[in-house]
Amino acid sequence: MDKPVIVGVDGSDPSLRALDWATDEAALHGLPLCVVHSQAWGWYEGYGPSLTTDRSALRAYGENLVESAVERVGRRAAAVKAYGELVVEDPAAVLTRLSREAFAVVVGGLGAGGIAGLPLGSVGLAVAARARSPVIVVRGNERHLRRGYGRIAAGVDAPEQVDAPEEAGPVVEFAFGEAEAWGAALVAVHAWRCPARDVADHPDHRGDVERHRVLAQDVLTEALRPITRVAGKVEVRPQVIEGHVRKALLDTALTADLLVVGVRRRKSHLGMQLGPVNHAVLHQAACPVAVIPHA
Repeated sequence: MDKPVIVGVDGSDPSLRALDWATDEAALHGLPLCVVHSQAWGWYEGYGPSLTTDRSALRAYGENLVESAVERVGRRAAAVKAYGELVVEDPAAVLTRLSREAFAVVVGGLGAGGIAGLPLGSVGLAVAARARSPVIVVRGNERHLRRGYGRIAAGVDAPEQVDAPEEAGPVVEFAFGEAEAWGAALVAVHAWRCPARDVADHPDHRGDVERHRVLAQDVLTEALRPITRVAGKVEVRPQVIEGHVRKALLDTALTADLLVVGVRRRKSHLGMQLGPVNHAVLHQAACPVAVIPHA
């Protein structure tokens, strides 16, 4: 059975945009869509769907929300097999659990109880940090959300994302699959820096810079090698950029329909699981962001 696209909904406008995005994703890949709402969502994000604590009223609210979401999917893409799940469980926990058997988990860029100045809701951040499947955080303007740029961007070999070029595989593979499904170009970005740039009287400034540039190009070429053999109709655009990884990715996201980054899953659940670069793009990127886990 095909793994479904999972989307979390809480009734907020960002979650409805995530629902529409997930519907399009399921339609493009020919996958079922599971719409999930947790009755604990409101208290997790810091708001309540009503002023009552009546369990029957809360359940009715959740059932109506899920039913409306499934109907919305049908209106947008009749061919998508959509079904709903109403749960009484921590929303981040249930989405993380469901991610084990999902093609991807989709969440909105800001929950209904989101705080101004924090562009990513607590549920979305927790799921992106823990899920076993790709997690797509839907954000951006209308052009980004309707996939109007025709470009999928992939960040290759950032320090927080992979520890060796060959481990860029999951990021490149997912980005390539999205580009192929959407009929878009794949922009693969690798950022590099040369320490000699920061030393004005470095004895071999030019030679050191050129050595780092060549090394960066080799890293990107090697990371893209598996897909260049089967690229077919997908246009692959490698970009080697001198500078900070965060700025390179955020700049690329300005004209991309999706930014794909990777994250290494640590055995320990303690500490920062996403890394500073991934935190930055999840909070600041102009387009939807896909976080791809690897062991």
